[in-house]
Amino acid sequence: MPVAHNLIARARKDTVPIAIVADAKLEAWRKSLSRDRRDWLDGTGFTGKPGASALLPSDKGGLDGVVFVTGEATDQWSWSELAARLPEGSYRLAGRPSRKDANDAALGWGMAAYEFTRYRKPRQTRPDMVWPATADRADVLSMLDATAMLRDLINTPAEDLGPSELAEEARKVGRRFKAKVRVTAGEALLKANYPMIHTVGRASDDAPRLIDMRWGTRGPRITLVGKGVCFDTGGLDLKPPAGMLRMKKDMGGAAHALALAHLIMAAKLPVRLRVLIGAVENAVSGNAYRPWDVLQTRKGITVENANTDAEGRLVMGDCLYEACTEKPALLMDFSTLTGAARVAVGAGIAAVFSNNDDLYDDLAKHAESEGDPVWRLPLHKPYRALIDSKVADVSSASDGPFGGAITAALFLQEFVDDDVPWAHFDIMAWNTSSRPGRPVGGEAQGLRAAYALICKRFSR
Repeated sequence: MPVAHNLIARARKDTVPIAIVADAKLEAWRKSLSRDRRDWLDGTGFTGKPGASALLPSDKGGLDGVVFVTGEATDQWSWSELAARLPEGSYRLAGRPSRKDANDAALGWGMAAYEFTRYRKPRQTRPDMVWPATADRADVLSMLDATAMLRDLINTPAEDLGPSELAEEARKVGRRFKAKVRVTAGEALLKANYPMIHTVGRASDDAPRLIDMRWGTRGPRITLVGKGVCFDTGGLDLKPPAGMLRMKKDMGGAAHALALAHLIMAAKLPVRLRVLIGAVENAVSGNAYRPWDVLQTRKGITVENANTDAEGRLVMGDCLYEACTEKPALLMDFSTLTGAARVAVGAGIAAVFSNNDDLYDDLAKHAESEGDPVWRLPLHKPYRALIDSKVADVSSASDGPFGGAITAALFLQEFVDDDVPWAHFDIMAWNTSSRPGRPVGGEAQGLRAAYALICKRFSR
């Protein structure tokens, strides 16, 4: 279904213009106004700071226009806030705005229209905006579509989005872009040598799955890995109720991988794309795996399971090792992996680890330009000793409380070849409070930054 975005094709007779004024040119703009209008702005408390706006009345008392101030601090979310402030109606950008302003406006306006409505009717109304002539319409629509899909997937409860349903969602994406999707499920995972995916998911009545999507036949290889834990009870190391409450979102990494794949395929980038998702439910039953079990892996090394609530890294380990067999030019993985990353950077920043300085430096630049914050945490080699095991090649987690995001990333690195440029995103994938364009619930983190980097590196 087309994504709801409140962006319309044509202006109406009552469409109201929005004047975009850069903060550096605000005084000159004010001087161009009539005395009555300047007095009106002063009376409304208009600050003139970036992100500020004001309604401009007509001589007959109606709405004649809107002014919106831009600056270094304004981005697409500033436009979401404007869409939330304005009364219902139709609006358009006055003049011929820059491509950045047009794209930010369209993207922010579209994000403000998002609601998760699978189980109820829409509750909000938002004003319409006429598509800015200078906006990259196809790119904006693709980002709105991919983000809405990502949010919808994360927001859907596990009763309706288990491993089997997640695999079907991947097939839908594949069908849309004529990608090949192969799903390996249940006992077939053991025959295909994905033992850790099978071990984590075997206790659920919805069998574990490996989702393997391929698209494109020429160009550099890009491989995306997503953590697809559709619900995480913690396994036998059972989570308390408060810790289990949001665990429908533990497949947020898989949602990110599918959304990024959507963007790449929609843009028809000249690459060979592969997406690998381990889709499981970490459940409790008589055949659930246990603490201190020693697990076999696709790589051939053995893993001592330190905690059944550290399951995501196990699922991803098999996927990452398989990804490296093809030596991709870029490997990215996304996962809601550790609470330690949230302690380190909070819920609104994507913690990123990388084995390649140039890759992270490029990513950070795009994160800044896209308003999609990331922060690098170190793959600190001395901490590798914290996941040594006395009975296996490696332990899945350290036995201490410190550096949990780092030791988790170091565990993943055991399955990544040194010569494969790799970025690992440890994300919250969830808005804990509502803001315009960003309601409580599933959220994209690092998606726009990663896509901008891929476009820069691999577009024609």
